[in-house]
Amino acid sequence: MDTTFFKTTKYVTNGLFIKKALELNLSLEEFLVLTYFDNDNSFLDIERLSHNLNMKLEEALKAFNNLISKKLLTIITTKDVEGRMIEKVSLDNFYQMILEEDKEIKKEEVKTDIYSEFEKGFGRTLNSMEYEIINAWLEKGFSEELIKKALKEAVYHDVKKLNYIDKILFEWNKKGYKTADDVEVRNKNKNEERKELFDYNWLDDEE
Repeated sequence: MDTTFFKTTKYVTNGLFIKKALELNLSLEEFLVLTYFDNDNSFLDIERLSHNLNMKLEEALKAFNNLISKKLLTIITTKDVEGRMIEKVSLDNFYQMILEEDKEIKKEEVKTDIYSEFEKGFGRTLNSMEYEIINAWLEKGFSEELIKKALKEAVYHDVKKLNYIDKILFEWNKKGYKTADDVEVRNKNKNEERKELFDYNWLDDEE
């Protein structure tokens, strides 16, 4: 993993670095050691660490060993510019935890946004079953863009039912449509196929 991608500047800005540290119930000493090595101090030198953090050597060593035990820090061996073997400290495991948390947050943001789109399109609040159905579409790999496109189709035809949208997604998936552009381009001259799909009397279909 390229650790230059993950820097405290990025994650402190959005609070993820501190948030993850708090979730892990790190002690103050452990947190200070973690941020010390994150701040471009990758060389393993406990005495220097102790001095720079104004910690007793025993406290610094204990905090460092705790972070190693929790697999938040790892020691790697590499070569310096002169070819000598040196030990450095890596935060890759901790950065990966932050990255995964960042992904989960973004997923939740997407879900919140798409749920709001459905409630706006339907003109009402979704029930728990409808939330589960939309979530299932996302888990099956349907893009947010394609789901929103199917929602627009349903609203346009005044059929505000998830089973209708599910049918649209099923048909589009069979045809290989992955994006809203796929639908627009490939269906431009296929009005008959669209008519066959949308002429079904969904209004009489049960929820």
